[in-house]
Amino acid sequence: MILYSALRENAVDDLANHVARAPKGRSLTQDAMRRLRKNHAAVASLFLLAFIVIAALIGPYLVPYDYETPDWNAFRAPPSFDTGHYFGTDQNGRDLLARTLYGTRVSLLVALVATAVSMIIGVLYGAVAGYMGGRVDQAMMRFVDIMYALPYILFVILLMVMFGRNVYLLFAAIGMIEWLTMARIVRGQTIALKEREFVEAARASGQPAFRIITRHIIPNLTGPVIIYAALTVPEIIVTESFLSYLGFGVQEPLTSLGTLISEGADVMEVMPWLLLFPSIFLVALLLSLLFIGDGLRDAFDPKDR
Repeated sequence: MILYSALRENAVDDLANHVARAPKGRSLTQDAMRRLRKNHAAVASLFLLAFIVIAALIGPYLVPYDYETPDWNAFRAPPSFDTGHYFGTDQNGRDLLARTLYGTRVSLLVALVATAVSMIIGVLYGAVAGYMGGRVDQAMMRFVDIMYALPYILFVILLMVMFGRNVYLLFAAIGMIEWLTMARIVRGQTIALKEREFVEAARASGQPAFRIITRHIIPNLTGPVIIYAALTVPEIIVTESFLSYLGFGVQEPLTSLGTLISEGADVMEVMPWLLLFPSIFLVALLLSLLFIGDGLRDAFDPKDR
């Protein structure tokens, strides 16, 4: 009996030591972040995006000139370190560096708010349609098809004309159009998830449909939603820039990258710096976001796990 107890204690100790020496497993999110760190283009783009965001937030306070106050001694001045106008000035004597930094801030704000609006609408709409199925799903997705058939740029322009050129309306208008693709992606993922065991268990326990959607379906859609949101941000920036180029976007005294590019395109032959510097910021911002989106897509792709 004593020998049996001793052998059992030794076996328990050996098992405990083996468990302690066993390597800890990684979660899916940790595994995805590990793959993302190995993507050099995505990591470099993260640093570039962080630099642009910090410059847009802090830069206007460090520049000696205001984005809307003209310098009466430097109208149409080219870039110069002697005058302190490092990017030059526009036709009204306003410092282009300050306006570019402030315009980048406005463009990022439009993109983030509109992306958040599109995520909220698209995720809820797509999850409800995919989970309910049947006629509810058919009716909801036919509405999405109808919205797809409408020229979304025309829809945004109509909203701006009907309710005024308000920057907050611009946020909502772009976000309320960009949710369509998000809804389709979420619907497809929800159809696959609602047949999983944990959803069946929640349904068998008597939980209501909305609780199952919010507590079990949507939390498991984090990967695809993050990937598409990262790819939506540059698309919204391009949309805002296009609307500002047409004159339907951000209005004076505010400015954005699209507005600056529109102003610079009109005088590119005599003042090329007005087009060059805002375009560099816009291209750098879009490329960094696209590389980050591609890196997230590769990191969260189930085929690579």
